[in-house]
Amino acid sequence: MELIRYLEDAYLDESALLSASGLTAPTLTDLQARRLMPQPSYTLRLDIGCISYFGAHAEQASARYYAHGCVKWAGTVRALVHEEDGFRVFAGRYLARLEALGGAAHQPDLREEWRHFLSGTYGLCTRSGLPEDIAAKELAAATIRSLAPHGVADLDGARRECLLAAIDLLDLASSPFAPHERARSSRHALIDTLRAQLALVGDG
Repeated sequence: MELIRYLEDAYLDESALLSASGLTAPTLTDLQARRLMPQPSYTLRLDIGCISYFGAHAEQASARYYAHGCVKWAGTVRALVHEEDGFRVFAGRYLARLEALGGAAHQPDLREEWRHFLSGTYGLCTRSGLPEDIAAKELAAATIRSLAPHGVADLDGARRECLLAAIDLLDLASSPFAPHERARSSRHALIDTLRAQLALVGDG
């Protein structure tokens, strides 16, 4: 039940996405088929058993969950026709965010990022699922890995400050992750673990 509570709190199920975006179910399916809208970030398959006065009942159900940013993205792409049109919007917003963060030297594979975006992966691991959070997450993660490839013990003051800023940026862009994913997540490895190491070094 903890997973379901997390999804209900942090995501929109498909009916809520449709209501908030003004899309119909066939239109959403069409946009996904034309590779303009992301797939759900989570799909639950449920085996439901019920016991009541009338006896036992069983049925199967499924639920699809999307990042909240999919509402805004739907408004952006609903009038577009081709995947390439959506990719240009995505790439432009991604690169603009990188530049605003001072990360213009970072060279992402935008086609690969677009594929992850469409698959729903970035709806899982960023707060909004939108290009701006994706750019911030990837820049922050790359910066953290370059500054502290073997931990934080040997960092001087300037590099430590840069690392703290990158961790804070990643924290703002990253999702909390579902309960069963947290121990394996980038949040655990690059935020929680490194903050704990920095605290220990500071205490020492």
